[in-house]
Amino acid sequence: MHPRLPILSGPTPLEYAKGLSEHLGIELHIKRDDLAGPTLGGNKARQLEYYFGAAKAENADVILITGAIQSNFARLAAAVARREGMEVVVQLEDRVPGKAAPYRSGGNVLLSRLMGAEIIHYPEGEDEAGADAALHTRAEELKAEGKHPYIIHLSEGHPPLGALGYVDAAHEILAQKDDFDVFVTASGSGSTHTGLLAGLRGAGCNAPVIGSCVRRSADLQCPRIGRITERLAALYDGAERVSDGDVITWDGALAPGYGQLGPMSRHAMRLMAHHEGLMLDPVYTAKSFAAIPALVESGEIATGSKVCFIHTGGLAALFAYEDALTEV
Repeated sequence: MHPRLPILSGPTPLEYAKGLSEHLGIELHIKRDDLAGPTLGGNKARQLEYYFGAAKAENADVILITGAIQSNFARLAAAVARREGMEVVVQLEDRVPGKAAPYRSGGNVLLSRLMGAEIIHYPEGEDEAGADAALHTRAEELKAEGKHPYIIHLSEGHPPLGALGYVDAAHEILAQKDDFDVFVTASGSGSTHTGLLAGLRGAGCNAPVIGSCVRRSADLQCPRIGRITERLAALYDGAERVSDGDVITWDGALAPGYGQLGPMSRHAMRLMAHHEGLMLDPVYTAKSFAAIPALVESGEIATGSKVCFIHTGGLAALFAYEDALTEV
């Protein structure tokens, strides 16, 4: 067993999406992980249960984490740290060039500041190892002050504790409904996608899991998921049941890049808002949900299929994208 700090108050709802089901000709259910964890929560709350479990086991009193400027992961880490009486260092990296001032000071950044997080910056947006090294430098400074820091690493090569949160989610979903034909989730850092896939296979469910790419192209994301799966197998035996053919990625809504809205993402946001009254965020859920209407139209998701969409949250970022959303 791996140390785990309970953050979710219980299972998140699995809701039948009547309007979208009728519109798309499928049976769509939405796993409401946007409701997981603290205010304006999301999928990262499940991942943080295991990171904070490990931090508590090491008697840590400071959490250090890196994320993009509008990182839900970093903001949720700050919230959980504050709840646990811990300090938090949030390192922000600039992955989305040319954004206006609200992007850099509103949304998740504003909430992190309200919680008293120490906010530092890393200049590169595609240097995971460098970002981790910078956190280690700050951690050494904190140790010299008598603190006990714990780093949530960004780069590959570390145990994917966060993926265990989505192993749990897979079992939770199957307890709510066990006959889905296909699952669709965002695929970014890869922990949610990998954990969900491994959890389903470990539970004997062979339904396809489509990871909709939000940060890198499908040809780069597939091998990343494979590498995380290999490391996850050291933590969870069910990961050994994942084959190469199980790793499915789709990048049809990735353009024009991470954290930027393209036509398919805008269409996805309108569909969800108009038919279900639910919001999607520009960074993750708009790009991940966009896969469903696109793959229904292409026939890759068959009419009448039972589809589970993982709503990973991230809604705080909406308020940092006002300039882009005026066109939605």
